Order: sequence, then C-alpha cells, then structure tokens
Amino acid sequence: MRLSGITPSGHAQLGNHLGAIQRWVSDGGPDDLYFVSDLHAMTTTHNPGRLRARTSEMLAVLVASGIPAERVFVQSDLARELGALTWILECTCSYGEAARMIQFKEKGSGQPGVRLSLLTYPVLMAADILLPGADEVPVGEDQNQHVELARVLARRFNSTYGEVFTVPRAVLPPTGARVRDLADPERKMSKSARDAAGVVFVLDEPDLIRRKVRRAVTDGSTDVAYAPEERPGVANLLEILAGCRGGRPADLAGEFTSYGALKEAVADAVIETLRPIRERTVELLADPRELARVRAEGAARAVERGEHRLSSAMRLIGAGAQHPGALTSAIMHA
Repeated sequence: MRLSGITPSGHAQLGNHLGAIQRWVSDGGPDDLYFVSDLHAMTTTHNPGRLRARTSEMLAVLVASGIPAERVFVQSDLARELGALTWILECTCSYGEAARMIQFKEKGSGQPGVRLSLLTYPVLMAADILLPGADEVPVGEDQNQHVELARVLARRFNSTYGEVFTVPRAVLPPTGARVRDLADPERKMSKSARDAAGVVFVLDEPDLIRRKVRRAVTDGSTDVAYAPEERPGVANLLEILAGCRGGRPADLAGEFTSYGALKEAVADAVIETLRPIRERTVELLADPRELARVRAEGAARAVERGEHRLSSAMRLIGAGAQHPGALTSAIMHA
C-alpha cells in the first residue's frame, strides 16, 4: 500500500496536478491512501482561517480530480490517533536523529523563534506512514531522509517492544511533468509562491489561464525547439503541453512555427485539462454538507485502517488498557 500526502500551504496549482495528482488518479492501487497534510502546514506562522479553507479546497480538488473519495482523508481528522502515535515514536526517537534532518537545519538555521514542531514534524510524518501500515512512500529527494527516519523508528520499536509496524520504503515516483513558473522558468511552479503571475492555479478561470500563458517567458529565438538547458521557458511550455495532451516535448515542438501558436495551444490544453476539475471542485465547495460527508467517511476509513496498530503499540509500550474491556471492568468493580 502506498501513502501520499499534499500540504495545503497554498492553492493547488498546475504543477501539483501534472506532477502528482494526475498520476495518483491513473496509477493508484485499490489500497493506496492520499491525505491533505494540514498539520504539516503549522510548523511556521500561519493564518488558521486560511489553513482551514485551503484544506477544504485541497480535499475537494483531490476528489474532483478522480481519486476515489474513500481513499482520501484530512490529516487533522486523525489528530487523536496521530498525536498518540507521534508521542510513542518521539519516545523511540533520539534528539540527535531529529536534529540531523536536513530540512530542519535549512529552515531553522539562524531563524528567531523557531517552532519546536519544525524539529519534531518528521516524527509526525513517521506516524502518518506507520499508522495505516504503508509499505511504500513515493517521495522526492528532499523527503527521503524523513522516510528513512520512519524506517529506523519502526525497526527500533519492533525489536524493542514487539512486531507492530510495517517497515516502509521510499520509492521514487514516476517522472511527471516538470512544471516551471511561467514568469521565471528557473524555479518550480509553487502553490506558495509570493508572486502568482507565473503560477496557474487549478481554480483559475479560463481567461486568466490564457493571460498567464500568453505572458510566459520564452527567449529571443524565432524557432520552437525543445532545449531545457538553453531555452527553459519554451521547454517548460512544451512540457506542460505534453503533460496535458500526451506525447514527447521534443516531438511536439515540430508542430509549431511561432511562440504565439505554441502559447495558444498550451493555453487551450491547460484550460481543457483543468476545466472539469475546477467545475467539480466549485460544486463541492458550494455544498459544505457533501464535502463534510466525504471528509468524515474518509477519516473513519483511515482510522479503521490504523487503530489496531495504535492499540497494539500502546499496549506493548506499557500505556493504555492491557486488553479490550479491561478499563471498563476495573471501573465497574472499583
């Protein structure tokens, strides 16, 4: 079973869709789980209302994209289970192991008032992975170290207290579209970018998408060719077109004799790719009761997948009732 998550640090954008969500829809197995990792968005200063809204939006986008609703959940809806397991794993993890995480060093170095959660969130990530029994976690290089920590903690707990956790492994996700910022193709398109001029969001209206694509940075050449190193702006447009329509970027380049024609084709392809997702997302967000139902059912299934592991871990580590019904029986006979 594979587990994948996406953090609502901003609005879902084209890079999220072509690089990950589209692949989750087409390649996901019947036991795979996908979650909105809203708790991970709290390691730095955040606006609670904005986080809540973006979490609902991201959940709606995942479902609207075609991921079966029963395989999607929101991380904070498992806060009790994840909180308990995180504490157990923190009692299994050393400070040195947490402090060695590269992202903590990079994001926390020299920053005043660094939150403790920035240090400990890799342990929460380990709980995310170990609670449902994931054996594969598709991650990029920046998260590989965190999956390795989950492996270390799973093995340590199993060897110290008893076999409970599946030891997961990181897997490199299949190569998806490399979507770059339209205004600055030297950087990735990001949902948390401060300047949204070069970011196409899933919920952007068609006219806005077309304007952003038309303003995309290209270069001073006159022909259309796929050369990622020398001409990253044009390469980015061709890769986006390939991600939406299929085909190889280098082959698609031969279809166009001008940048204007390429940009119009890219705009058309992006608009049609995102149109059904945007429309369904808007429907879900306009029906809070339906979205709440989807969210509650997803949480219930996710809890069901992991509650026996949490109960076993608590029992083996010396916490909680020794066996089901023991606490109730003790109270009744007190």
